[in-house]
Amino acid sequence: MENKLINEVLDRKEAHYKPYGWHHWPDYPWMSYQFRRALGETQEGGGAISEIFQAGARIDPSDSESWYREWLHIADRNHKRGDAEDSKGHLVTAQNCWLRAVDYYREAEFWLEGEDPRRLQVFDKLEACTEKWGQYLSPKLEKVQVPYLDGKFLYAYFLRSPVNPAAQQPVLMCFGGLDSFKDEMWFMVAHGAIQRGMSVLMVDGPGQGGTIRRHKIVNRHDYEVPVGKCIDYLETRADVDTSRIAMSGSSLGGYYAARAASFEHRLAAVVSHGAIWSVNELWGSADDNHGLAGHIRWVFGAKSMKEAFEKGKDFVLEGVIDKIQCPYLILHGGYDVLGVDQAKKVYDYAKKHGVDVTLDLVGEEETGAEHCQHDNPTLGQERINDWLTDVLGIDQRALLKG
Repeated sequence: MENKLINEVLDRKEAHYKPYGWHHWPDYPWMSYQFRRALGETQEGGGAISEIFQAGARIDPSDSESWYREWLHIADRNHKRGDAEDSKGHLVTAQNCWLRAVDYYREAEFWLEGEDPRRLQVFDKLEACTEKWGQYLSPKLEKVQVPYLDGKFLYAYFLRSPVNPAAQQPVLMCFGGLDSFKDEMWFMVAHGAIQRGMSVLMVDGPGQGGTIRRHKIVNRHDYEVPVGKCIDYLETRADVDTSRIAMSGSSLGGYYAARAASFEHRLAAVVSHGAIWSVNELWGSADDNHGLAGHIRWVFGAKSMKEAFEKGKDFVLEGVIDKIQCPYLILHGGYDVLGVDQAKKVYDYAKKHGVDVTLDLVGEEETGAEHCQHDNPTLGQERINDWLTDVLGIDQRALLKG
């Protein structure tokens, strides 16, 4: 098991700043990690700093119910205000409120058990706010159902870039990981893509978002299957440049992306936004008391961590990523609290096997050194999407000159 900063025992008990960002409750590192995630996403519209700290001041980090209650409070407040301002014709204010509510609802449901009925209730509100926010975008956000298997579908959103006049735009497919889903992708990857001329398809793959919450579809190691279904869907659209379809996967999605690109060669570029060499190596000796054990069991369709480890044996990139044929970016925090060794293993193996791979480790001084740049997601968006525009041949100067 590699050393993880999240397990670090600290002498300081008060909130303080670390190389990976603001550490709100040192005695509760997993709660602090999620708080840091919410705090960072304020700069992408996912909250207001004062509201984040208001919630934090009222939360008892030893009580997950207080976490649910306080995030739900500020989520509902913004949701209601958004609706009220919309009725007055104050559309920009309404959009701002709804977008904040999206991220607050995501936080509210985070520690609930997977089958807790409140989880889907809160998620329904979250999606409603995304859709309300997206109706006033130009072009507007499209709700999408990607045909999957057994007559079921993957939940997704499609959004064209407003800065690219081309009839057919390149597309970035955005996938989350163990605990992130399509709606959060706006704050992590998608916003930067549409600013630079790419359409985005934000997807709830197996084990994510609406797909697991409504269809009970858990994750799978061979993610080229759902990714292939998404590409099939994009190929039916007349507004997509099918020769320039890229994929980004964040956190556990970093494994999904690398795995998919190894076998789905219609991808023109791929990004591991946080790399994972082996899921079981990442978990190490984690048991059912692990900080994310509940998420792991739910997403992996396992009754125990022991059972999750059995399924996790297939989630490894050895003998897989030597098959990647497109340019491959690994963007990883240099002080990722979940570790850095995994990213180096992925890079070294890909490089040794002739893959066109780039490793971008973000250092402490520039911030963004946390897992998936949760402490500074805008920097993560910049690094990923600038790399993509270079690989996909998008001239930002030509698009943005007016």
